[in-house]
Amino acid sequence: MSRVARQLMAGVSVASAVLVTTACGPATAPTSSEPATEITVLDYYADQQGSAAWQRVLDTCEEQTGIGVQRQTVPTDQMLPKILKDASSRTLADLVFLDNPTLQQVAGTGALTPLTDYGISTEGYYDSILEAGTYDGEIYGLAPGVNNLALFYNKEMFDKAGLEPPATWEELAEVAKELSGDGRYGLAFSAIPSEEGAWQFLPFFWSNGAELSALDSESAVEALEFVVSLVESGAASESVVNWNQNDVADQFVAGNAAMMINGSWNLARLDEEGPDYGVVPIPVPEEGTEPVVALGGEVGVIPATGPGRQESAAKVLSCILAEDNMLSWDAAHAYVPSRDSAVETFVEQHPGMEPFARQVETARSRTAELGENYPAVSQELARALQVALTGEQSPKEALRRAQEQAGSR
Repeated sequence: MSRVARQLMAGVSVASAVLVTTACGPATAPTSSEPATEITVLDYYADQQGSAAWQRVLDTCEEQTGIGVQRQTVPTDQMLPKILKDASSRTLADLVFLDNPTLQQVAGTGALTPLTDYGISTEGYYDSILEAGTYDGEIYGLAPGVNNLALFYNKEMFDKAGLEPPATWEELAEVAKELSGDGRYGLAFSAIPSEEGAWQFLPFFWSNGAELSALDSESAVEALEFVVSLVESGAASESVVNWNQNDVADQFVAGNAAMMINGSWNLARLDEEGPDYGVVPIPVPEEGTEPVVALGGEVGVIPATGPGRQESAAKVLSCILAEDNMLSWDAAHAYVPSRDSAVETFVEQHPGMEPFARQVETARSRTAELGENYPAVSQELARALQVALTGEQSPKEALRRAQEQAGSR
């Protein structure tokens, strides 16, 4: 999920959207099917580090393909509304990098073209990554890299207490409780009523065998009961219902939390600001099982802008997906390469990414099961998490209500 940018925005009004661009407007369209000498690329990489890293990849592909690239950048919360508006008016950019859970909704408008139309290979990609880019049996998007969530822990606090990082739910609860007190909580996570909160809960939900098609299953209730118990025991703060992922990182950096659930995009900040930290996979319900996390990150898609422009966009996208450029992009963004053949080399070069890379093998696409219905179900799951954590409803009641609401949509 793209930093906070991995939030799934389902907005439809763009009247107040302010477009921030790093280049001029669209290049003049070529006649008939003549390949374009310039294309436009739309993204939401607005932070300084991410934007600069992305620009370097685009510059490389501009040089390698001989195709000029004019870049457009919008804030994260304006991305989907702009795409839907431009799709309706057929004025989309030639190449778009969008948050992967939104692909289904955009592809459903008929605005995108299958990547296999251009001979772009899908060999070597993790199945879950292909699923994230698939709509109605066709692959419309591919990612140069993905991210996910893991457990960060403060090494100094753990060493002082003589503790090892937890691997199971039972261990997580015990360690978090032991490390709580004197204004500090053992664990910080985000449980805000949005895609961000749902994204942070899904590793517990899926790892316990729950499915999005049955929000009120016994497995789902058990997962929510466990998360609620962390707050009720004092191992996690009641403020998790108000913290986004940046707030969670702030708590961890400030020493107010001994552990946090967060994404790989925090590594650069932690390396600069401390504390001395370690990272392990998300704890699982019991030994012998693997964590099932949600895939985050962006997929490159080619809108229907005309044969010549599409052909040129495909060449640029193929360049971005080339292994050397993939590795460069992922190193700059702390993402995991989408091709399994590149992961071993990547982890050797960036050992801190090993827990995230390990989890990609069992990760899931958020839209694989429900497709275009995912946003509505995710919204209900996030709401259930919120009301259960605030004590408005029991986990069972909250999820029963969520299932009823999701089923009525």
